[in-house]
Amino acid sequence: MIKFLSGSVPFIDKKQTLIFLGYSGVKSLDGAEEVYAECEKMILPVLAPKACYRLFDISFCDEIIDLGFAKTNSHSLALNLKGCSKIALFAATVGAGVDRLIVKYNKLSPARAVILQAMGAAAIETWCDDLNSRITRTYGATKPRFSCGYGDLPLAMQRDIFPALSVTKNLGITLTQGDLMIPSKSVTAIIGIKD
Repeated sequence: MIKFLSGSVPFIDKKQTLIFLGYSGVKSLDGAEEVYAECEKMILPVLAPKACYRLFDISFCDEIIDLGFAKTNSHSLALNLKGCSKIALFAATVGAGVDRLIVKYNKLSPARAVILQAMGAAAIETWCDDLNSRITRTYGATKPRFSCGYGDLPLAMQRDIFPALSVTKNLGITLTQGDLMIPSKSVTAIIGIKD
């Protein structure tokens, strides 16, 4: 059974935003604080976090992992799921409003568009962290979430995840021919639930 979640992102994690901007370890924007604050005021009202997830039993046979919705021979995912016999497969988004802001400011102010892009990335990470915490509280200890494109897990596995969760119908996220998601601030992931 697919479960649905909604929530909020009440603030943009500044440290994470700075990392996405390429300022890892830097504590301030040196004169750009005003623009940062302006971008934060623009992005917070358009965030619309929602997600869905479903539990699957998994099994391992030689090099193949049967995830319950698809099979893969990802060594990286196998290491991540060691000690698990169940997973929570989820899809999450903070909505299309962020993409619209980025497109608008790409034309009006590329500097603001770059900051909005980083803030959107920080917002979806915050939302995914919240989802991960909710799943852990509900089902017990979990492994770190693992997404397509990490390690040797192919991005093409999105093609199996989308029907398993009815992602387009349930969340309005679509998949491009290159297996990228629209809205861009969206994530699919596998969370191992420890035995």
